[in-house]
Amino acid sequence: MRVFVRLAESGSFTKVAEATQTGRPSITRSIQALEASLGVRLFHRTTRKVNLTAEGERFYERVKCILADISNTTSMFDASGAMLQGRLRVDIPSAFSQRSFIESLKTFTATFPDIELIVGVTDRAVDLVAEGVDCVLRIGELPDSSMVARHIGAVEMVTCAAPGYLQERGEPKTLDELVDHRGVNFLSGQSNRPLPWYFRGKGADQPFTCRGAITVNESNAYVHCAVAGFGIIQAPGITVDAALSSGELVEVLQPYRPARRKVSVLYPSRTLLAPQVLAFANWLREHFPALHPTWFKAD
Repeated sequence: MRVFVRLAESGSFTKVAEATQTGRPSITRSIQALEASLGVRLFHRTTRKVNLTAEGERFYERVKCILADISNTTSMFDASGAMLQGRLRVDIPSAFSQRSFIESLKTFTATFPDIELIVGVTDRAVDLVAEGVDCVLRIGELPDSSMVARHIGAVEMVTCAAPGYLQERGEPKTLDELVDHRGVNFLSGQSNRPLPWYFRGKGADQPFTCRGAITVNESNAYVHCAVAGFGIIQAPGITVDAALSSGELVEVLQPYRPARRKVSVLYPSRTLLAPQVLAFANWLREHFPALHPTWFKAD
């Protein structure tokens, strides 16, 4: 039934095989055996796509409820967390792949020692179903999707630059002075377009697009470009914390620091939520501000 649901939602035998780390022939045999036992065809198959039949649609709705009941039943005695086990595949943004954040995850693994945590790091959009990811952590506004989003906190955003760059170009004291400066552009993992900066204005944060000196699509490279003197950046505080502490970067325009950006954990479905995912989401919600008190705040 789990294989059937994955195939129904991804529409690809290959994607299901990759997500489950199983050979495609095994997936095919599982579906054929299920169809034979039911006596109906569940999928229309073409060379490019796999779609549910009318019978498959009806079966899919029932199976989702059945799997949800199984998940709830098998986790009914696990409120303490002692019995939770299995793999949990989580994807985090590059901004969070800092030593302090990774070390903080030891608290989770100590609380749930039988959960094997698999952490991926990327700033691109992730297809959770097709790639077999249980949940993702993301910063900022989220696009409309079928994913369930749960806000867990917020991050401080910091505008900063290298001392050498500021000595050469001068430190901006007002937003009007930014027009004479150059910045490092960061490509959005959602739209593949440079993300604007935001600054505190009258009533609401105001967007600003700086003249770019270089463009990157990964958070650590973004910080390295600023340290190298390419220009100004605006990034989550945890990403630039080490560089600020060492003096490699200096915060500018602090009076105009924008509102904190929301941090959310996303997962595919409430009805098929594995107990490991729920445990991780609850743990994040409870512990998020403590993961880095300087830059992380409660929602």
